[in-house]
Amino acid sequence: MAEPTYFPFLKAFDRNIGWLTEWEQLALKGKRVAIAGMGGVGGFHLLTLARLGVGGFSIADFDRFDVENFNRQVGANMGTIGRPKVEVLAEMARAINPDLDLRLFAEGVQDSDIDQFLDGADLFIDGFDFFVLGIRRKVFARCQELGIPALTAAPIGMGVGFVAFTPGGMGFEEYFRFEGRSELRQYVHFLLGMAPKAIHRHYLADPSRLDFARKKAPSTIVGVQLAASVTAAAAVKLLLARGSVEPAPHHHHYDAYLAKLVTTNLRWGNAGPLQRFKADMAEKAFQRLAQMPPQPLPVRPASTVEEIIDVARWTPSGDNSQPWRFRRTGDDAYVIRIADKSAENVYEYAGGQPTLLSAGMLLASLDIAASAAAMRLDWSYSGHGPGGWEIAIRFLPEPDRRIDPLYSYIPLRSVDRRPYRLTRLLAAQKDMLAASLGPDLAIAWYETTGARLAMTRLNAAATAIRLRIPETFEIHKNLIDWNRSRSPSGIPAGALGLDRGTLAVMRWGMQSWPRMNRLNQTAGTFGASLQMDYLPGLFSAAHFSIRTRLSAEHRERDLLNAGAALQRFWLNATRLGLAMQPSLAPLAFAYWGRHALPFTTDLKMRVAAARLERETDSVLAGGG
Repeated sequence: MAEPTYFPFLKAFDRNIGWLTEWEQLALKGKRVAIAGMGGVGGFHLLTLARLGVGGFSIADFDRFDVENFNRQVGANMGTIGRPKVEVLAEMARAINPDLDLRLFAEGVQDSDIDQFLDGADLFIDGFDFFVLGIRRKVFARCQELGIPALTAAPIGMGVGFVAFTPGGMGFEEYFRFEGRSELRQYVHFLLGMAPKAIHRHYLADPSRLDFARKKAPSTIVGVQLAASVTAAAAVKLLLARGSVEPAPHHHHYDAYLAKLVTTNLRWGNAGPLQRFKADMAEKAFQRLAQMPPQPLPVRPASTVEEIIDVARWTPSGDNSQPWRFRRTGDDAYVIRIADKSAENVYEYAGGQPTLLSAGMLLASLDIAASAAAMRLDWSYSGHGPGGWEIAIRFLPEPDRRIDPLYSYIPLRSVDRRPYRLTRLLAAQKDMLAASLGPDLAIAWYETTGARLAMTRLNAAATAIRLRIPETFEIHKNLIDWNRSRSPSGIPAGALGLDRGTLAVMRWGMQSWPRMNRLNQTAGTFGASLQMDYLPGLFSAAHFSIRTRLSAEHRERDLLNAGAALQRFWLNATRLGLAMQPSLAPLAFAYWGRHALPFTTDLKMRVAAARLERETDSVLAGGG
């Protein structure tokens, strides 16, 4: 039988000495910590304390690792998928200190073995999932009865909320006040107890991902690691009786994203009047969220090429409609069908040219996205089939290709109607943007105050027409997304460039055309145009127009190539830190005015379109 290998404990943890004394380091070797949960923060608790030299652990978890754990769980990797979390973390901890005294509870903490789990523990650390409240309450209650200090740290965004419960102090139930509450109210109380000031809410990018119905909430590795570190520091103080740890009702919330620390003293816990008021408001807000149609679960790519397509499909398109569909035809080969609405709508601008430009932008995005997988896009235009245009594409390996610098700007590119900065564009910036268009597209800049005002007036005239005709009302009603800041199927209301008051009025008007018509007649459209057109138009570095020539023989192919160049132009502008707002409405109304098309029943607006056609030609010809 092989002799046990000697593990040099003091040498392994020698770099702790200085912040700890050698005697304290040895004392930690004899301590036992019980940790419930080896997933998000629990695994980091274990490994952090193991590196501090704690010698004994009782660890519990019933779950197994999966891909969805990769963003935050220290034990999750390609080699551990499907393996029990408690087993994987035990191996990782023993790889740090092979002499660890580990007790594994592979079925998690059960009602029947709480005492066994806590047996000999000097400290309990909460690593339960946020939505696990029943057994969490029982474990904390038993810790209070046994006189075991208990710590809970919740990763909140890119910060951590921390509460300590010590013998003789306020208990877990007294602080959070769960008893007799509905499940939703208990979640609200836990959240408010862990983050009373809710400083994190200001940078929550997608509130829809806080899904109580499916018991899912967003989490980041930043918050998880902060939680483990804050807890470990308190653990050292408690295990070594070294200094004080402010227990409940004291609470600490540190947010690294905001670089902000908030401490609170909830004298009555969640029973305090202010906390009760917050809980009432939060419960109503979450009830409203629960009553909204559930967001469909995202369908994730199942292959490298599907991931390329998934990244690239978020390409600019009219009304964010994404008029493309992909049909697989072979290994890494697809046919893209681009929906053509010109057959059903004779007033589609210039026979659907904007749609083909968008398709060209999609092709550019596909090639840029392919670079991340050391591939390139090969495409050929297949012509116009039933219901739309068709493009055959194939992704070809290119082992030496590096990721395109524009790749990361595909998801960052956005429209922006807010007032811009007046800083003039540098010659180098304009040269870079012009170069991204290639030789077949020409750009003209309109930089003087007069030229910018003239271009702004064109946009404002188009806005006036668009808001005053019933034919566009249903489009706008279905298009504007009032609930999401980044909409997958429309235009977020926040991207319109309107203040809250004007948005509220517009939302009211969008309930029906009679309302909107009444609003136009009483208030006019200048208020909306002021915010959407004049302020961003005048407070900007420049306007620009881009022109190209289309050959009669290869018109569709020319438009696709032009669209690809426009997408690179836009992504390069984003790369330069520039914001922009494309404007097609003046050209569309001018086109209808030029050809005297009855695009609306409002005769005054037809006349306005004809006038806009003459003004557009004059302004674009003048340059700036």
